[in-house]
This record gives sequence, C-alpha cells and structure tokens, in this order.
Amino acid sequence: MQFDLSSVETATLVFIGTLVFGAVLAGFVLTAGLVALAVLGVGKLIWMVVANTLMAVVHGINAGWDKLVRRASAVDLPADFQGQTSPSTGTYPRVILRDS
Repeated sequence: MQFDLSSVETATLVFIGTLVFGAVLAGFVLTAGLVALAVLGVGKLIWMVVANTLMAVVHGINAGWDKLVRRASAVDLPADFQGQTSPSTGTYPRVILRDS
C-alpha cells in the first residue's frame, strides 16, 4: 500500500508542518541554551582558576615578606655600625619677616 499525500487536506499538512517547524525551533533553542550554559561554565571555571591563582600568588608574596621582615628584625647589628654626622652644606642667612 502506498501512502499518497494528495488525499490529505491542506490544513492537516499545514498543521503537521507547523509542528515540525516548532520542533526544529525548540531543538535549536535548547541546543543554544545548552551551549550557552557550557560556555558560561567554562568561563566561570577559568575565572575561578585565575582568581585563585592570583590570590595564592598574593598570599605567597605576603607570607614571604612577613618571613623576611621577621628574620630581618631578629638580626643583631654589630657595634661597628655607628651613626655618622653628615657634613654641613653651609649656613643660611637668617631672614626675619615682619607684619606690616
């Protein structure tokens, strides 16, 4: 038995075509939504990796600086280092300003 579309009414063909077109559109929208969610997920993952790496670097710098400062504060300077006075660059004339 052969299927003949000429016996189907035009309204029925339009209805079936509309359903097929709607299914194609729904599939496109669902696929686009899934792709958008995947791209957002990958972007969030990359952002979290970059942010956590940056925070780890900053924490490492701070910890290293803290260790360096603590070590430097524990160093006892030898008595050979004594303050020296700087040579004078000359004297300046004294200027007295009076209110008029």
